[in-house]
Amino acid sequence: MKGFFRHKNRKNAKQSEENEANVLSTNPFYNGERSEKEFEPLINIQAKMAEGRGPGFENWAKKHNLKQIAKTVLYLQQHDLMDFRVLAEKAALAAENRDRLSKEIKAAEQRMKEISLLEKHIVNYVKTKDTYAAYRKAGYSKAFRAEHEEAIRLCKEAKAFFDASGLQKLPTIKSLKAEYAALLEKKKALYPEYKKAREEAEKLQVANANVDAFLHDKSHTVEAFLENRTRSFND
Repeated sequence: MKGFFRHKNRKNAKQSEENEANVLSTNPFYNGERSEKEFEPLINIQAKMAEGRGPGFENWAKKHNLKQIAKTVLYLQQHDLMDFRVLAEKAALAAENRDRLSKEIKAAEQRMKEISLLEKHIVNYVKTKDTYAAYRKAGYSKAFRAEHEEAIRLCKEAKAFFDASGLQKLPTIKSLKAEYAALLEKKKALYPEYKKAREEAEKLQVANANVDAFLHDKSHTVEAFLENRTRSFND
């Protein structure tokens, strides 16, 4: 009989893990990694039941949601965010800060790509401009072109790029390398700040979504939940 209960407990534990894995895979904030977080998004139990989930899943999901809202409330208490309007404002500001830093990093990366491309064309132009000048002097000779086809192609591509970029005067390679190095340092400095901002925005957005979902349940109030959360946890 003891063996039967051990087998049943293992089976229930495995089913619980499978339920959690199925739910996490549909969460918009879940990135595929199993990591310990302060709290996670609440599960839309009604939607899941409408998909055909059974009573076992419903019981597990209710306990999951109770734990997540308890963890969310603890986070809000610890960060003085029990005024939910303030929470919503901070979540919006955190998202704006994350997006601003992301744009700065992407802009630096884009400019670095442009510099690399410009530098390549300048180097090609410097190497091939004399050959192209000789080609013109030869009256665009087909024989000359056949002999120097690659150099002529590179020179024409470089000149077309300069014209499309609206360059009146070519920058020096030295100045481009200096700009590239400065952008690289800026990117390196911004990334830790962006990573922190991204994590903060995610926490605040999940907390805000959890609170919003919880308050939309007319059978609950935050005060009642805070009074009874210890009892709920032990059920």
